[in-house]
Amino acid sequence: MKISILAIGKARGVEAEWGGEYQKRLGKDVVVHEFAVSKSLPSAAAQKAESVLLLKAIPAKAFVVLLDERGKDMSSRDFAAKLSSWQDRGIDNLVFIIGGADGVTDNIRAKANFTLGFGRLTWPHRLVRVMLLEQIYRARQIIAGHPYHRD
Repeated sequence: MKISILAIGKARGVEAEWGGEYQKRLGKDVVVHEFAVSKSLPSAAAQKAESVLLLKAIPAKAFVVLLDERGKDMSSRDFAAKLSSWQDRGIDNLVFIIGGADGVTDNIRAKANFTLGFGRLTWPHRLVRVMLLEQIYRARQIIAGHPYHRD
């Protein structure tokens, strides 16, 4: 299963280092695509412009997972089971979306097949990218029966 992460904003500093480490571990079938719009745009205009970029980047038959604080909270084992079930269902193109600082538009929400949360706290979107990469790596280790994950 090919996994794409469509993310608003460019990772930099330690977030880029940490994300790069997990991307290296995950290999070429997990890719991150970064998108940005002008920082001078008003909030609503920026959100709309980000939405256009994200929607254009979603492949036609992809299964879309939106990361949002209102999404479903899961344990790492539950997330691994969900990834495994998507793969077993024949989903070969999984896309995760991480919106910008102002969140995503209703168009993006409507495109999502599943909404995932990392708790009700609000996280910086660049940090969420690292957290998602780590959870994908952890899920793969759980599925493989590797001792990386400890309950």
